Order: sequence, then C-alpha cells, then structure tokens
Amino acid sequence: PLSPGTLCRTKPTDLVFIIDSSRSVRPHEFEKIKVFVSRVIEALDVGPNATRVGVINYASAVRSELPLQGPQSKVALLQAVRRIQPLSTGTMTGLAIQFAISRAFSAAEGARGSAPDFKKVAIVVTDGRPQDGVQDVSARARAAGIEIFAIGVGRVDMGTLRQMASEPLDEHVDYVESYSVIEKLTHKFQEAFCVVSDLCATGDHDCEQVCVSTPGAYRCACRDGFSLNSDGKTCTACNGGLGSALDLVFLIDGSKSVRPENFELVKKFINQIVDSLEVSDKQAQVGLVQYSSSVRQEFPLGQFKSKKDIKAAVKKMSYMEKGTMTGQALKYLVDSSFSVINGARPGVPKVGIVFTDGRSQDYISDAAKKAKDSGFRMFAVGVGNAVEDELREIASEPVAEHYFYTADFRTISKIGKKLQMKICVEEDPCECKSIVKFQTKVEELINSLQQ
Repeated sequence: PLSPGTLCRTKPTDLVFIIDSSRSVRPHEFEKIKVFVSRVIEALDVGPNATRVGVINYASAVRSELPLQGPQSKVALLQAVRRIQPLSTGTMTGLAIQFAISRAFSAAEGARGSAPDFKKVAIVVTDGRPQDGVQDVSARARAAGIEIFAIGVGRVDMGTLRQMASEPLDEHVDYVESYSVIEKLTHKFQEAFCVVSDLCATGDHDCEQVCVSTPGAYRCACRDGFSLNSDGKTCTACNGGLGSALDLVFLIDGSKSVRPENFELVKKFINQIVDSLEVSDKQAQVGLVQYSSSVRQEFPLGQFKSKKDIKAAVKKMSYMEKGTMTGQALKYLVDSSFSVINGARPGVPKVGIVFTDGRSQDYISDAAKKAKDSGFRMFAVGVGNAVEDELREIASEPVAEHYFYTADFRTISKIGKKLQMKICVEEDPCECKSIVKFQTKVEELINSLQQ
C-alpha cells in the first residue's frame, strides 16, 4: 500500500507514449516533447506493480524506445527519455498505433492482463496529418481496452485527433499552438492518472491540522507556531527558537558537462536554500566547495556572517569546466570542509549537499561511507546523466528521503523547496523557525493563486 500523502492514488496503469518525430518536428521541438513526457513521469507512482511506462517513437517507421518491461525506477525512465533521438522522416501514425496494439501492449513486452484493476493508456503526440489511416486501427485499439489521449500541435489535423481519441472527446483531445507550450498540459495528465485528485477536499487524509492539496496527492502542514513531526501528520507547538545551529556545506559539480547556462541555475538552487536559513555565528553556517577534475573551496564555513554576503559570493563563483572527480570531492568534504580549522563547530549538526550531473570518474564508495560514518547528514542531488546507484551511495539513511533526481536543470528549484524542509535539524524541528515561516508563506501564496 502507498504511504498516505506521498503519491497519488492510482489504479495500476500500463502507460505508453506514442511520440511523433517526423521531419516536420524540429530537433529543439522534439526536446520539448521529451520534457513533457518527463514531467508526466515525474508525477507518477512508477514501479513493476504500479504504473509501468513505455515509449514508442515514430515517423515513417516505428521504434520501441522503452518497453513496459524495461527499467521502472523513475531515474532510469527519465534518463531513457533523455536519450531518445528523432527519426526525422514521414508521419505513419496509424502504423504506430498498430505497433502499440500488437507489440507495446503485449504480455511479451511487459503489459499486464486485462482486469478491472488495470488500465491501458496511450498518449499520442503529433503535429501533422498522417500519411496512413488512423480511424480503423484506433477503433481496434479502443476495443482492446486501450484508452487513447490525442495531443495535437501546430498545424495538426483536428479531425485525425478525434478519430484516434477515446470518448468523451473533450477529455481526450488536446491542442497546443506550438511545442514551446506543450508543458502546460502536464498538470492535466498528472491529474488524469489519479483516481482522486483532491484528497483534502474529500477528507481522505490523516493530517492533524492542515491538509495541503496537490494534483492527486496531499501533504500535511501545521498552523503558525507549530511544527510538523517526523510522522508527517501530527504537529507540535514550537518553543519560539530563533533557528537551529547547523554547519551546511554544498559540494557542487563544475564539470564541463554541466554547461555555463546550467551552472547559473545551480547557483540559483544554492541561494534558494540559503534563503531559508537563519545565518549567524550561533545559527546556520554555510560553506561551498566546487569540484571537477580537482577540488576548490569557494569559501569555508563561517567566512560569511549573513545571507546577503553568502549569496553574493555564490553569484561570483566561476565555473571550473573540467572532469568529474566526485570521490575526490567527497574525501575533501570529510577531511577538510567539516574540520575546526575550516570553521566547523564541535557538537553542531553537519549537513552535506552533493550536486552532480554525471557518473564520477573516480571511486566514491570509501569517502561516501566515511562521510556517513562520521555522522554527517548527506543529501545527493542528481540531474541529467547522474547515476542513481551513486546518488544512493552518497545519501544518508533513509536513502529515499536523502537523494533527489530530475532530468532537467530547469526543475532543480523544486528539489530546492523539498530540501528547505528536510535540512531542518530533526532533534528539535521547532527550532527551525525560518523554515516553518517559509513553508507557511508558500502555502498562503499557493492558496491565493488557486483562488
């Protein structure tokens, strides 16, 4: 059973994306399709016994990019989507739907048998008029129990979309004027796979004080002056502390694969987390280390005494642009970053946030183990080609709460918001007053936008 509040409540679903990569879809537009697919996947409860995901890529021919029996961890799925390349030939949409019936939704490819508890769903994305017929083959697909959503872009033939889609058509046919805005459909599909989309409104939750609804899911929060307990449901009155003592060091990947424009997003990610802290000699101290083929301490713990100075130093940080020696960087964190000579305070909780976008070129196991054995609380944040096994090896227990992955640098701000709450010191969460205030403000802003 799913833990309450963490995932949307879904029927187990076999979901296959059927994506058009004909020559009319330009390479940068195809990247937008991949981002849309990734966003939908990120919101799903994926796994062998939950939602399985497959991807078909088509033009004049059809290519299975990811079968339903393929790797079903979220990280592996997102990385597989990033690797898909366009075929850039004709537009045989009917052939692609026939391929879905005969191959993609077959037991041999990992599809599960028809039953009331299982759904079969295909999402077709196309921008043109097909060169073959779609009406009859779509009818066969629907008769086989496959629910079809049809998304049209630009100069698509709307009649074709209606021939493909399941009833009711107004729920299964979507149109966007260009690939640049296809992401706006993400929210619709996140909700489409949830049996209940507003668990707070239905009362289907166990929050003691405040229930905050998200598409197909919820999380618990507390009223001002209270802090959420570790069970994620109940609340404790805060004692009015001014912020917890914390030594926090960022370990940031500056390898050439990150690219300059993304490195700027990483800097914003760091400052987003710094914004949530109470920085002072007696409260939070922040240090920053950048690594590539070598390791460079940008500034040690305690050098800067205010958020403003820390954020200014982060903005000035230059990009190293070489290799990826994550193991060497972790060793530096253990041996130097949290040493008294570099500003660390004895008896104060130590938190490391390691950011990487690719596979390490050296061995990380010993240094990662030593960091955790030393009592440091380690978070691992991966983007793009980051390796899930390495992220898990770096992360503290429970691992699922200490490592994060996203396919796209543009979405790391979402990870930043999650981290803002998690780095609060567990022994006395009420002391993390600034983070409680931050959370309350965010909830108020979200509620006002929804209204």
